[in-house]
Amino acid sequence: MREKRKVILDCDPGHDDAISIILAASSDQIQIEGITTVAGNVDVEKTTLNALKVCDFIGLDVPVARGAEQPLVKTREFAPDIHGDSGLDGPELPEVPKKMMIDQHAVDFIIERLLDSDGEITLVPTGPLTNIALAIEKEPAIVGKIREIVLMGGGTFGNWTPTAEFNIYVDAEAANVVFNSGVPVTMFGLDVTHQAITTPAILQEISSIGTNVSKFVGDLLEFFTKTYKEVFDFEGAPIHDACTVAYLIDESIFEFETVRVDIETKGEFTYGTTCVDRLHVTGRKPNVKFAHGINQEKFWGLLIKALK
Repeated sequence: MREKRKVILDCDPGHDDAISIILAASSDQIQIEGITTVAGNVDVEKTTLNALKVCDFIGLDVPVARGAEQPLVKTREFAPDIHGDSGLDGPELPEVPKKMMIDQHAVDFIIERLLDSDGEITLVPTGPLTNIALAIEKEPAIVGKIREIVLMGGGTFGNWTPTAEFNIYVDAEAANVVFNSGVPVTMFGLDVTHQAITTPAILQEISSIGTNVSKFVGDLLEFFTKTYKEVFDFEGAPIHDACTVAYLIDESIFEFETVRVDIETKGEFTYGTTCVDRLHVTGRKPNVKFAHGINQEKFWGLLIKALK
């Protein structure tokens, strides 16, 4: 069996973030070094609380560190219409988790773990990229210790503005730092995550597993499906963030291109856009492994197996 991949999950739970944590915790191929939280779907107090609750629920004993409260430059923006006021509406969970966050800022935790690691660590950000950018700017020496940044964000179209995806739009300046850091970046944008749509048949299969965790995920997906129907007129919920972890477990689930991606930070109507050069017309050096296709059978099979 191959050596476990060491990861730090940087997230803003969030329904799909919670599923991503569960998928990572289920895998014998992944070693979670810690979970860091950031303001995104809701404020950082709530995302941290949600991360602690998910850890409690599945018995995951890893450090949880609270991170950035606001983007590098712009004002904060949240997504309560999608994730509810708590950020994790739907399932019933205790209001106060037993697990406590550590007394260290997420940025310092990321830096310390990378510098102290005897092997490279993969960063898996599934929210705005504020923590990652702050860590790189505060301690550039970590760049050589990051094996890969596997992120959910961006795409060739938007979901928060006509051209921008939420995670990148919330802190485009941070995304600009990360995409130009020189670290290998693997990007799961809307082009691929909108192919990972929950169907009624998938929901039925998950509910039929009959465990506490499968019920929890089923409740998450029912709420998420409802809001995606109301807001975007989707027939099912896209499991955006779990694509990142699925890739770390089985890369063959996805199809990729190596492309140039630049982040728009100045456009009046296009702020937060990921300019994906799939036509290779800019002449700029490729900097991203861009996911664009998914094997549905393998993806859902992996998730169902994890829940069982």
